[in-house]
Amino acid sequence: MNKTLKIYLGLLVLLFAIVIAIDFSKPKPIDWSKTYNELHKKPYGTFIFHDQLKNLFPNSDVKSIKTTPYEYFDDLYNWEDSLYNTSGTYMLIKGFSETDDISAQELLDFASHGNDVFIASNYPPKMILDSLSAKIEYAYDFIGSAEFSLANPLFKEDSIKVEKGLSNNYFSKLDSLSTTVLGYQKFDAVNKVNFVKIEHGQGNIYLHLQPVAFTNYHLLKNNNKKYAAAVMSYLQDDVIHFDSRNKTNTNLSNSPLRFILSKPALRNAWWLALVSLILFMIFNSKRRQRIVKVIKPLENSTIAFTKTIGNLYYETKDHNTIIEKKITYFLEHLRRTYYINTELLDDKFIKNLSLKSNKDKNDIKALITLILNLKAKSNCTETDLLELNRLIEDFYTK
Repeated sequence: MNKTLKIYLGLLVLLFAIVIAIDFSKPKPIDWSKTYNELHKKPYGTFIFHDQLKNLFPNSDVKSIKTTPYEYFDDLYNWEDSLYNTSGTYMLIKGFSETDDISAQELLDFASHGNDVFIASNYPPKMILDSLSAKIEYAYDFIGSAEFSLANPLFKEDSIKVEKGLSNNYFSKLDSLSTTVLGYQKFDAVNKVNFVKIEHGQGNIYLHLQPVAFTNYHLLKNNNKKYAAAVMSYLQDDVIHFDSRNKTNTNLSNSPLRFILSKPALRNAWWLALVSLILFMIFNSKRRQRIVKVIKPLENSTIAFTKTIGNLYYETKDHNTIIEKKITYFLEHLRRTYYINTELLDDKFIKNLSLKSNKDKNDIKALITLILNLKAKSNCTETDLLELNRLIEDFYTK
């Protein structure tokens, strides 16, 4: 390696080192995505809120729901006593609730048994809204600031001002017989309802339309944590069933098979039926008629016999006989094809054959001369046989 190349390589390595150093020295850009994940310390994660639940509810256990609400609470339901083996509050904080209808119905059942359901979402489950006769006006993402306040005068000092991540969704219709308005949001000097408690059976369902109020960014800003604490004060100090954003199984749907697959006996029966159907289709797809036997065409025995005789003569070196047979067959061919007399192979014969066959007279003369010589020869060789065969084949093909 010459000196110049070493210098270039050194400069290249130095350049890469500088680029890497600059890249690592840059501050990482802030991720403003709204994850509402309790493990994320991003601005719109809920790490702080989830971490402080044990302080907000000192007498409660905080349990994370890693499956769907249906699977979680269905396992805790005692079918013999028609009671849940747990109590407390189900809690969900998410921008868009992806709760399926089966899980939504499970949450309604859980609340009806004297428990609480708290959902902070811009878009709560539609089935729950329909069941509670509540409607939401879905407006637009609001650019600017808004004021969140609670209806209870005791929390008058706990109002907060929020400037980022807002949506202008609010309750436009509520059942006054079962609903208690707990909070408002003020956009453009207009108060709209954003936090309600709706009685359902023996329990309550709390719906809050501004989940950003419980994110890291807003809890750390000013003294906003007092608003979140005031909202949580409406909930009973019992087990908190926190709906985690880190599911162990995210491939769930509204399929009617959900119930079948959740029960071992029904699940095994379903898979057995499915496998049996597949096997039936595979075996039944085979053709039912008997396999047709392949019959080989009959061989031309004359050609086979001729080949056998020819090989026999050739292996015994009986060239005279082979030459005699080939001459006999050739003359017979001339008689049948050109109707010419082959008893006297003279110049007249050669001339007539040339005219009738339209072949070169000199070639025919060479072939006839060879035939006459071989007839007169007593001991023919393999060379004689090959020469005769060549001239005859030339006559056939040219």
